[in-house]
Amino acid sequence: MSPIPPSDLKKIAIVGNYLPRRCGIATFTTDLSNALVQEIGIKGEVFALAMDDIPQGYRYPNRVRFQLRANVQPDYRVAADFIASNQANAVILQHEYGIYGGPAGAHVLRLLRELRIPVLTTLHTVLTKPSPEQRRVMDELWRTSDKLVVMSHKAEELLQEIYDVPPEKIAYIPHGIPDVPFVDPNYYKDQFKAEGRQVILTFGLLSPNKGIENMIEAMPEIVKQHPDTLYIVLGATHPHLKQQYGEAYRTSLQRRVVDLGLEENVRFRNRFVETDELCEYIGAADLYVTPYLFEQQITSGTLAYAVGAGKSVVSTPYWHAQEMLAEDRGLLVPFRDPRALAEALLYLFDNEVERHQMRKRAYTYCRDMVWKQVARDYLLLAQTAMEERSRKPRSLAPHRKRVGRIEELPELDLRHLETITDDTGMLQHAIYTTPDRNHGYCVDDNSRALVVCALYSQLYQSNDLDHLALIYLSFLSYAFNEKTGRFRNFMDYSRKWLDSVGSEDSHGRALWGLGMTAAHANSENLRSMSVKMFQQAVKATEKFSYPRAWAYSLLGIHAYLEHYGGDASVRRLRHLLAEKIFDLFKHNSGDDWPWCEPIMTYSNATLPHALLLAGTWIPHGEMRDTGLRCLEWVCNIQKTDRGHYSFIGNQGWYPRGGEKARFDQQPIEAAQLCCACAEAYRATDDERWLAESRRSLEWFLGRNDLDSPLYDFSSGGCCDGLTPDGPNFNQGAESTLAWLISLLTFQTQVARQTLQVKDHEQQVDKIIVPGEREPQTASDQTKV
Repeated sequence: MSPIPPSDLKKIAIVGNYLPRRCGIATFTTDLSNALVQEIGIKGEVFALAMDDIPQGYRYPNRVRFQLRANVQPDYRVAADFIASNQANAVILQHEYGIYGGPAGAHVLRLLRELRIPVLTTLHTVLTKPSPEQRRVMDELWRTSDKLVVMSHKAEELLQEIYDVPPEKIAYIPHGIPDVPFVDPNYYKDQFKAEGRQVILTFGLLSPNKGIENMIEAMPEIVKQHPDTLYIVLGATHPHLKQQYGEAYRTSLQRRVVDLGLEENVRFRNRFVETDELCEYIGAADLYVTPYLFEQQITSGTLAYAVGAGKSVVSTPYWHAQEMLAEDRGLLVPFRDPRALAEALLYLFDNEVERHQMRKRAYTYCRDMVWKQVARDYLLLAQTAMEERSRKPRSLAPHRKRVGRIEELPELDLRHLETITDDTGMLQHAIYTTPDRNHGYCVDDNSRALVVCALYSQLYQSNDLDHLALIYLSFLSYAFNEKTGRFRNFMDYSRKWLDSVGSEDSHGRALWGLGMTAAHANSENLRSMSVKMFQQAVKATEKFSYPRAWAYSLLGIHAYLEHYGGDASVRRLRHLLAEKIFDLFKHNSGDDWPWCEPIMTYSNATLPHALLLAGTWIPHGEMRDTGLRCLEWVCNIQKTDRGHYSFIGNQGWYPRGGEKARFDQQPIEAAQLCCACAEAYRATDDERWLAESRRSLEWFLGRNDLDSPLYDFSSGGCCDGLTPDGPNFNQGAESTLAWLISLLTFQTQVARQTLQVKDHEQQVDKIIVPGEREPQTASDQTKV
């Protein structure tokens, strides 16, 4: 058996007919969803979208969360929105032309075009001579599906030979079957008043293509030699056939039974039975027969159930029967040949040893077809599709345009910042735009929120965000443990700390927020509190071990020293931490890998940013040049031929000598690169760096791999990441703060650029007032 699928596949949507609608696909969809629920476990979810063929629909179980009217095309678009809103990881779609509306069921294409998550399409029919409409539907169906699932190897051949489907698009997963024991048929016969009789069974929805009349014609010869034989025809008339023709076909069969004098040997059970009762009927059968009329049947659920239960089967040679009954797992007879049917059935009645050996071969062959294993196969295939999407995301739908350079940036919008802030601090997560109180707060986000407030004060020279800055600063104050000199990080919604000491990274980010507030807050009270806390917390960095903790600390130290440049102890720490990062680069980088670690992970641009800052302001020329050179490499390896950034994804990162993961791309990567490039522009006056900073910012606005904006103009928030299927629509703190920090940083540099132009124009006429100092150079700054 296949292993249990990975746990990151959490939510699956199934589209198709569903019980209590009466048809084979409804039974299949229901059985598959039940099996998936068992395999995905309590931490996952499976929900269904059911196709309705009648105006009033059906009384579905709770798992059916959405009903589509087959002939109402707008329902398909809304269904796609529903799937996206419920954040499914994958869709399993059941396909048969007749269950969807439009020419050749074309309405389903509207649904597929709108989906941005992996789609597995299970084909219940593959036609050898499709009409032009059917061909067009199938052609788009396989192109918009990640995988086509077929239940016979013949279907694989047809898809490649007739429809030119690439082999890698096709996956064989057999029709699922109940896991029933191998039992003696006599065990169940008394339930159906068939004790002591030889029982032949056919089941399924009744329709003329089933060929039941040929089996009835074969019965006189069988009864002549085995008078106690009972042939049970189990199943209701197909609803669509009944709607159009009533019970004409069934009535014709019953009349023929009377004409042949077989009233005691043929029974009709005109009802749709549930799986448990069906298994008992199958269990009571000595022989199973499918006398279907046409070869082009690519799959038969009834045949799969019978063979899987260990029945001896006689069948006409339609495609699925040829595969299922190969290697002496059953007998095949010509189409429309009652005599051949009788001879084959009599042979098995008269050769008990051969019959039981056939049963055993059939039962053994089908053990990998039980629903438990089939569900695992679907989950593994969905996982594979997700991984393939990560490497090669779906291209844009034809009606969408690619996003080029964005000429006009949006205005600053702080609504979502306010939405996810309460009187305790900033909440970590949101479900869409609604704050999620289940995950509480953290120092990481409240620190970044302080950076936003400080950037706002610096750019606009305004106290408008002081009320928020006070909340974030208060949170950091409460998080700081004076005994250990460290910040806690995570707090639940009831204001209980979940850790005694936070990560080094979170401590570094706290220093960044405090340093920025100390440097740029307009309020003396905010600056004083920030300075006090910064001086208490910065001492712990001397013993830190992690490069990104050093880097974030250096961002805060630099901001603090811009205002308090004479603090000798903090300047000493700047030297110490910067040398640690510089040593990492000297010892680990090479011509082919100018990076300080064997793998690039998260917040990568922060490291060259810190090196550039320290090298510029210590000053240390080699350190500064290393920071610039490494930053250029970080830009180049993430820049695509189309001119946008494709950031290193968190599903595998980027190991030295390995492949760069494309997804999931995180807003923090865009933000830190935007800030680093802005600092490079500040240090060099090279406008190329300002262009790279803007390129990072435009990633949020849709200039990315999927041409999908992450910034939400309607809320002012930012989506939590870019997945292979599009944005993660939750708008949590980290992503929203990443957007705001990027926008404010870029706007600050543009303002500085404007001032530099004005300064240059006025340089000749500039008069130095007695007592006023010239602007300091980097080396001057160190002499304060």
